[in-house]
Amino acid sequence: MIYEQLELCITNETYHFTPLIEPAKKESSTMIHQLETLTVYRNSGEIQLNAPQIQNAKIEKEMIVYGILGFIRLQAGEYMIVITNCHRIGTLMHGADILRATAFQTLPLSRQDNYGLTNEQLDDEQRYIQLIENHLKQNNFYFSYKYPITLPIQKQLEMDNSWRHADTRFYWNRYLNEKLIAATVNSKIQRDFSSFILPVIQGFVSIIPTVINNRAVTFALISRRSQERAGTRYFSRGLDEFGFASNFVETEQLLFCDPSKSLVQTNSICASFIQTRGSIPAIWGQIPNTRYTPKLWMNADLNDDKVLNTSRLHFDQQIKHYGPQILVNLVNSKGYELPIGQLFATIVQKLANPNLKYIHFDFHRECCKMRWNRVQLLVDQLEPDLREQGYCLYNSMSEPKLKRRQISVVRTNCMDCLDRTNVVQSTLGRWVLNRQLREMGILQSTEVIENDEQFMQIFKIVWADNADALSVPYSGTGALKTDFTRTGKRTRLGLLHDFNNSVMRYIKNNYLDGSRQDGIDLILGKYKVMTSSHITSPFKSNGSFWIIKLIPFYCLASLALFFALLFSPNQYLFYFFGDSSLAYISMLSFSFTVFLTCWLFIQQNGTKFVDWPKLLPEAYNKMFNSNELLFSNHYNQSSNIVGTIQSKTNDLVHKWTTRRNSTAILNQVEQGYELMPPLKKTT
Repeated sequence: MIYEQLELCITNETYHFTPLIEPAKKESSTMIHQLETLTVYRNSGEIQLNAPQIQNAKIEKEMIVYGILGFIRLQAGEYMIVITNCHRIGTLMHGADILRATAFQTLPLSRQDNYGLTNEQLDDEQRYIQLIENHLKQNNFYFSYKYPITLPIQKQLEMDNSWRHADTRFYWNRYLNEKLIAATVNSKIQRDFSSFILPVIQGFVSIIPTVINNRAVTFALISRRSQERAGTRYFSRGLDEFGFASNFVETEQLLFCDPSKSLVQTNSICASFIQTRGSIPAIWGQIPNTRYTPKLWMNADLNDDKVLNTSRLHFDQQIKHYGPQILVNLVNSKGYELPIGQLFATIVQKLANPNLKYIHFDFHRECCKMRWNRVQLLVDQLEPDLREQGYCLYNSMSEPKLKRRQISVVRTNCMDCLDRTNVVQSTLGRWVLNRQLREMGILQSTEVIENDEQFMQIFKIVWADNADALSVPYSGTGALKTDFTRTGKRTRLGLLHDFNNSVMRYIKNNYLDGSRQDGIDLILGKYKVMTSSHITSPFKSNGSFWIIKLIPFYCLASLALFFALLFSPNQYLFYFFGDSSLAYISMLSFSFTVFLTCWLFIQQNGTKFVDWPKLLPEAYNKMFNSNELLFSNHYNQSSNIVGTIQSKTNDLVHKWTTRRNSTAILNQVEQGYELMPPLKKTT
């Protein structure tokens, strides 16, 4: 049992948590004698159950909290993060509420004013805290006191809502809970802090009660984002060395109802359907370099055991969790997406695993000119597999409780696993929902849910909201193509909305995602703050760094000056230059030369203007290494770069106006692309 509300009493010596029990609850009378308190000693960081309160301790503050997110150690010592407000999303089985955390507070354990840190360390400490708070503020976190929210219905049999049974892939605050878990597992004295350990997921949850054919039902959608290879769009692609995929999400579509003659609504019958999405399971990436579409790089050497074994490891994990995999690849069959799509198909062919079935559906080609109804072509192709795959049907009022079991899963991907993927998943979810409603006796064998306009509106909105909620943590904006998901058709207004989101994605992915990635790495424990005074600040940059960052401003300013001179009225030209046409032409040439020089420098050194992660720069350098070509760290700038810009303009112009030989090996820092051996690239 996890305590639902805690009274937090803050004193100079301790943080003291006391569970609050509502008298109206039936279990209150039996629980009141079993309640445990939690005390966190601020001086030592020790945690203790049922500790006696310190006499005459001065109470600094009292508040109500809804859970302890966990503990994290920074330079000044440990901090405790608590949930200070939450919003109820809805109720699932047996009265289990799902809640979304809406406010957090980060509380320092240390009581010192300056924590014995230097001014630079204090600045870094504020940066760390800001990264944590921004991450918590910008993402959606869900939890439940009674419902095992990290597990789908099919895995919940014989399990209680305990952190011990939580799926670690979706247990987002697992690292933050290590202090409480270690105290429970490793203690020589029998101490169990489980009542204070609250698993939290990141993703999306929607629960909507409605009516279909005069039957009360509850439609729900739960998407669980994996924390194993979490990151932002261009800093997290493909697989890591352990086989975990970027932007991996498990989406469970749920439908609850009660027997037709039931007088109360307990949601005792549940139908569940699981789908997954994840980055293309290969070693690949895209290096942001201020271009709208960075070039792909990939390790396509299938003779390298590491390449094939990494993909094999990923699929072994997926088969273990879900059974056979139906792989739906939605990338384009031409353009820059072609090589990675071919690599995916080749990997599946080389693995020769009978539990893998690969299907390529060129979404943009098949659904071009707003013919989005043609997604049905893919559904028709998958129908035999969907029928064999089945779904989970659970009835808590009968024996056996599990009536049906889903034996495989559809794993869908496009490039980002966001927009196209969500459209296809919602379409597959709707097809399966028809079968579930018929088996549950809510629809007749000849009826389809598409004829129920009221429910279909709910269905479309929920899936569109799911698309936005999953897109924001990864790409920085809401999803594209949600007008089709919401309305069933593609609109010009939707195209305008997509254009706006595309522009914002470009800005965020190139100039803002570094700090977002730092927040993810910090809160998941991938980066652990060192407390030594000899550690160099990860946020420190050299002097030339800021000069380089100003080059785009110089570029725009010189361009504006050039056009101002070119199109200004004659009287203004006379005021500045008099009768000297030579001065006018010289100024015009100078402004254009500055613009051209800056523009060429930006084209050559686009990666230097990107907001790169600062906490783990070496990890992302290593991620982009391919064929022993090292990706240069953007911090290693020489102090004479600005002088080089001024003194070698002619060299830059000559270098970047000369066409490359089509057989040349592309510079990976600038292009981010490695040629696949079996493929040819034309420029």
